[in-house]
Amino acid sequence: MTLTVEVVAALIRDADGRVLLVRKRGTEAFMQPGGKRDAGEDDITALARELDEELGCTLVAGSAHSLGDFEAVSANEPGWRVRAAVYAAAVSGAIAPRAEIADMIWVDPASPPDICIAPLTRDHVLPLAARQAAGHG
Repeated sequence: MTLTVEVVAALIRDADGRVLLVRKRGTEAFMQPGGKRDAGEDDITALARELDEELGCTLVAGSAHSLGDFEAVSANEPGWRVRAAVYAAAVSGAIAPRAEIADMIWVDPASPPDICIAPLTRDHVLPLAARQAAGHG
């Protein structure tokens, strides 16, 4: 039996098309901001809460649209998989690491830097973002 953690995640871009990645305290891998849903939360409510808690920014109302559900080996829970409902989203306000977030970085999805990137982000989200930027998806 494979153990799977279910999360929501945001694909946030800056004006140059770069994608925001975050790294949680005590971990190595950069990934999309987001997290687990609280009991009774829908995806958008959970995403808005996580963005506020992790980065101090506000999800722009009506901006989140689904890019799909993706699954990969979990970066931070050995022996687990992660299934993420990924949303392209716009945010307002200053973005800065808060709560469990140790670091953040903006990356070009077509040529990310040589850093540790979570499998879901590396194998699914960044390629999707690069195709969108190139006008192919």
